[in-house]
Amino acid sequence: MTGSGYDAVVVGAGPAGSIAALVLARGGARVALADKAAFPRDKACGDLIGPRGVQVLADLGLTVPDAGHGSDLLAVGPSGRRSRLPAFPGRSYPGHGIVVPRVTFDNALREAALAAGAVGVRARITAVDKGPDGTVRAVLADGQRLAGDVIIGADGALSTVARLTGMLDSAAALWGFAVRAYVPGEVPLPLLVLLESAPWRIYPGYGWLFPGADGQANVGIGVGMGGTRHSVPLRGDLDHFTELLRSRGDLRPAAEVGPVIGGWLRMGGTGAPPAAGNVLLAGDAAGLINPLQGEGIAPAMISAQLAADAVLADPCQAGPAYTRALDGAFGRYLPGASALQRTLLRRPWAASASMRLVTAPVVRRLVASTWSIYWNGLTDGAQPRPAAWAARGLEAAATRLAVLAPGEHSAPRGHPGPRRPGTPRRRRPGGQGS
Repeated sequence: MTGSGYDAVVVGAGPAGSIAALVLARGGARVALADKAAFPRDKACGDLIGPRGVQVLADLGLTVPDAGHGSDLLAVGPSGRRSRLPAFPGRSYPGHGIVVPRVTFDNALREAALAAGAVGVRARITAVDKGPDGTVRAVLADGQRLAGDVIIGADGALSTVARLTGMLDSAAALWGFAVRAYVPGEVPLPLLVLLESAPWRIYPGYGWLFPGADGQANVGIGVGMGGTRHSVPLRGDLDHFTELLRSRGDLRPAAEVGPVIGGWLRMGGTGAPPAAGNVLLAGDAAGLINPLQGEGIAPAMISAQLAADAVLADPCQAGPAYTRALDGAFGRYLPGASALQRTLLRRPWAASASMRLVTAPVVRRLVASTWSIYWNGLTDGAQPRPAAWAARGLEAAATRLAVLAPGEHSAPRGHPGPRRPGTPRRRRPGGQGS
């Protein structure tokens, strides 16, 4: 690689940015890793890294101070029935995830990138410098000019890099928002709770209670909102969700929720192309969050490694090579999952009925394994078994749905929150979701 400055400037030092910087630095590239925050810093997240993310860590020889392994997951339907979704090792991933608080995980990955030779820069990106041909020659950050042959935007769902380069199209995105907090509690298995805002009317998202570190469980709630990004009253919804967990015995009656933080989600590979010119987007900046269960860390790390590999192979052709590699990794899953999410958002009664059905006693035993594989985006690379074949069939059906009903982004602007325990319905809470 030639030119002054850096071979690559990576904006954002979360999992995507740090993995990209790490792989680039190990490959001999001169790389800057810029982030506006001082580390360690926290992020709104469920703190679970799925099997594909665990595999990336293993492939790169990275160890993180995890708080434990997670395998099976309990999905709770709107009726309160529970279905245990089993975890299976695949041909290209292990049969478990890990639990790591983001304040610990992100700092560990950033430190690994710096140890590999990346140059850490604390600065907020405010502008880009484009050449006459549209090539982004540098990013401008708090008075600094960070010049790079390639720019990798790994700066989240609202990516400043994507916005400043004209890549972000908010109206074409599939948006969501989530809040989370820590609460005292021991959680044997991750709990994912499908809620209703009224009888037989699905809440447009789900709540979770996941294991955490030092006796602190991770509790949160998230919603999908289709193609319109707007404020949602999730703090009140989180209060009602934790009240529900206490009433069901999942939390102790005296367990008090700590500070609440939130963040935007851009899902399904929507809202921005993965590359334009010499600018590549990775992780949440590329909209790679799973539209069905909200996982973002594993897709972020996978995309980051693909982006870095493309740059190292040929920086002049990194954009097209990365786009092809990303389509190979996610192109069979994300479009169908996005279409399925839009369909469920627009048909809350049908969504409620289907979630009640798959958690019913007889049906759940038949579908739990298939649900686990498809829901978690693990069809590609799954070991041959009937559940995997069924998951592939579901994936193919969802892909056909995406073809038949493209661009159905709209969803109701407001949403009624989850019902309180013992009440048939409640009014929508006020307040802001961030």
